[in-house]
Amino acid sequence: MSLPEQARTALDTFTAAGGWEQRARLLMQWGERLDALTDAERSDANRVHGCESQVWLVGEMRDGHWYFRATSDARLIRGLLAVLLARVEGLAAEELATVDLAAWFNQLGLGRQLSPSRSNGLNAVLKKMREMAL
Repeated sequence: MSLPEQARTALDTFTAAGGWEQRARLLMQWGERLDALTDAERSDANRVHGCESQVWLVGEMRDGHWYFRATSDARLIRGLLAVLLARVEGLAAEELATVDLAAWFNQLGLGRQLSPSRSNGLNAVLKKMREMAL
C-alpha cells in the first residue's frame, strides 16, 4: 500500500534523525502542528478510552476518505498522534483496517521508545478510528 504524502514526509524526517533525542524533539514539533480542537470537540463522546493521558479524536469522511483530528493533554502523546494522523490521512475505510501501528512506529524509529501503556493508548486511538469508519 502506498503511503499518504504526509506519512512519506514523516518517514523521511524521522528516519533522517540521528537518534532518540532528535526524534523526541521532532515529536514535540509535530505535536505542536496539530489542529486545535474546540471545547465542544473535547467532549466525553470524542474521548478515547484506554489511554493514560486524555486523548480526543474527531473524524469525518469526505469523498470516501477519512480525515481525523486529535489532541492530548500530554506533549509527547500529541507528537505520537501527529505521526499516526499522518499515516492514516485520507485513507478509505478498507485501507484504515490494514494499518499496522507497530510496523509504522518501527519504520519511524520510534517503536522501541513506545512504552506498553503508550502503545496500548495509540492502539485504542486506531481502534476508535476504525470503529468510526465502519
